[in-house]
Amino acid sequence: MAEAREKAGTAGTAGKSGTALELLVHGVGGTTPAEMLDDPRTVRITGDHVAAVFRRAEDADAESRPEDYRGRPVPEAYVWCNLTSGNGTRALWLLLLPFMVVNIAHWMRPAAHGRIRTVRLYGLLLRLTGLTLTVLLVAAACEVALDLVAWQCAGTRACAERHSWLGFLSPVMSDGGWWSTPGRRLALAAAVPAALTGLLWYLSLRTWRAYESQQPMDRETDPEGEPGRAALGRPGFWYGRRLVARLRAAHTAAGLLTVSTGIVVPAARHDRRPGGPAPLDTLGWVLLGALVAGAVAVVAVVCRRGRSENRLDRELDEHLVRRLPLASLLLFVLALVYGGWDRPGWTSHGRLSGDAAFGTIALVQGLLVVALAVVAHLLHRSRPDARAAVRGLGGPAVAMLACALGGVMSGGVSQRVSDWMDGTGTYLDGPPVLLTWQASVIPPLLVVVLLMCAALARHTVRRARVEREAVERDHPGETGDPGRTRRIALTRAMAGLTDRAPLLVAITSTATLLLGAGALVGALTTGQVPGEAARGTYAVVQGAAQTAQELGSWLIGLGFILFVTWGRRAYKDASARRTIGILWDVGTFWPRAAHPFAPPCYAERAVPDLTWRMATWTRATGGRLVISGHSQGSVLAAAASWQLEPSARRRVALLTYGSPLERLYGRWFPAHFGPDALASLHGEVDCWRNLYRRTDPIGGPIRLPGDAGPAVDRPPLKDPLTYGRTELHPLPAPILGHSDYQADPAFAEERARLLARLRPEVPGPRHTGGAATSVPAADDTTGNC
Repeated sequence: MAEAREKAGTAGTAGKSGTALELLVHGVGGTTPAEMLDDPRTVRITGDHVAAVFRRAEDADAESRPEDYRGRPVPEAYVWCNLTSGNGTRALWLLLLPFMVVNIAHWMRPAAHGRIRTVRLYGLLLRLTGLTLTVLLVAAACEVALDLVAWQCAGTRACAERHSWLGFLSPVMSDGGWWSTPGRRLALAAAVPAALTGLLWYLSLRTWRAYESQQPMDRETDPEGEPGRAALGRPGFWYGRRLVARLRAAHTAAGLLTVSTGIVVPAARHDRRPGGPAPLDTLGWVLLGALVAGAVAVVAVVCRRGRSENRLDRELDEHLVRRLPLASLLLFVLALVYGGWDRPGWTSHGRLSGDAAFGTIALVQGLLVVALAVVAHLLHRSRPDARAAVRGLGGPAVAMLACALGGVMSGGVSQRVSDWMDGTGTYLDGPPVLLTWQASVIPPLLVVVLLMCAALARHTVRRARVEREAVERDHPGETGDPGRTRRIALTRAMAGLTDRAPLLVAITSTATLLLGAGALVGALTTGQVPGEAARGTYAVVQGAAQTAQELGSWLIGLGFILFVTWGRRAYKDASARRTIGILWDVGTFWPRAAHPFAPPCYAERAVPDLTWRMATWTRATGGRLVISGHSQGSVLAAAASWQLEPSARRRVALLTYGSPLERLYGRWFPAHFGPDALASLHGEVDCWRNLYRRTDPIGGPIRLPGDAGPAVDRPPLKDPLTYGRTELHPLPAPILGHSDYQADPAFAEERARLLARLRPEVPGPRHTGGAATSVPAADDTTGNC
């Protein structure tokens, strides 16, 4: 029966019936087919348990009864929520948050035409930044397993006695057992970061096959020959298999090389001492040279441009994808053998070379972010966009926050493990000094954030006072309830905070860069933690340094615990898992272009799904399709519309509501959703109408330039629908904000207008005048577009 329904959904009846279709696409958080179609009886027309198209049971065979749908459309619902917010194990994706954030920064470049080399340099810098985040994560695992556990705790009698499970690694407790030598302890502990690297490789490969392996439709037309074609309309935009595979191989190799370095460097340092074994010393130099060569190869692979958007690239670099990780795995095995070789008289004391490693990573990340800011400024200056977030520097700002997240996570886990292994601080030297300095800058950074929050709160209060007058103007003669007026005004004012986000991100990112640079300088110049480095200075300086150090250590530990707790709660609690799913709906829209270990891109499945559905419908029935998208669903609808053939795109009307297309995506991703891209979409589809409310913190107007703006944006909807009690609304109407747009009569009016325009008998003319404020009757075929 499912096969029969699928045939009905794609084949249609003989001839071109012209039956209209309304394809609904939900937004963030997801919903059920029954809620979208307002009917408890729904059937799946096409798709699977992950993402599918549903109809009401009575409409399952609508193609065979076109006469029953002369005056109304066939409603369908595309449900994609399982792509992002499925079972509880997806809460583990929180650990990949820094990777996701740096991947988002890749797509935030300013719009530019004719600056191909500069655009490629922008992408290159972000791929290198993503590579440093992988090295940082694996280095943090090495710090915990190799340094704190195997090197420091197992080599200290008091610590080993406190943790009896380390007894077989302790030279004293095991009476010189086989595993008690430092090199063998390091080789055994290396299994932890190596397993982490393998897990990241497996998750990246598995999620690609599960979510992103859907190939977009082939198109005969050349996208380069279509004027005004947006980047999201290129045939290969939603199929990045080749680049993801290349980056996955490079990052896997980088992780294994990092672990190998953690084993080889301490052993080689011991072998270089006077009187050391010459064969082992030679082998150590050979391995170090091989590790350097491997690192150069990894960087070269990351630097090579492998993504092709102008065509559907089905090729795969088989030799590179297989040989690079295998070569790194071979080096890792050799490092284990070399590190585990018997070296009489070798003992562990102090820390491993963590300060140099983490200091180098922090310095490289800072330089990359600064270079990225310069490139972004050049791109923005070549084609200024007044609406672009942070004046085109949104990408560098977000990349800086990704590096900060990686530092907080690595420092948090190191600090917590150190406290657990040696709570009194008397046995171990603890984590690298730089991590303590980085934790110490968290309190002043929080002060900056709190001051900004206070300023935003003050601005919101002032804005709410202004909005009270606007509410009274919108409801003349009805505003007799001061409390309700205040609630409506406050909701409008708080919704406007979304537009202040660029300033918040810019200040936070700048403060993070400056404080991080100060922490790096302090750690490298003093070699001591802030409290010890401030001894002998003014009392107030010493007290501030000690307080920042202790408070920062506590905060970073608390943040890490809350992070893990939230992930555990999300594993068990469906409501918390839904919240995380909403974050992922927004953060994983973009393909993995800067980091292969980022959470999977659901749009590489959803956009081809929608494109196929719209294209097959217009071919089978002769067209007449309204794609109706709410919130994030409007972004998917726009992306799928760009992927259609021009002839099919002209038979599609677009209805968006609560849409972040311009307010969020247009400002933060100007190269792909800027004014030029949105204007081209408006010109290519048959008609586009957009609904929004002033109380909506996410959706907003499309703001197309010139006469196109009023043709797309309907004046803001009233929210609430009525101020007081009326005959139609005898109970107080709620403030809807971002939800339930379909409850507004304007939704039905705009949908009827779009369907009327798409009648095959009387095609509606396109108008770009400002008369869009008037609403024609449902059967008016000359609506404004």
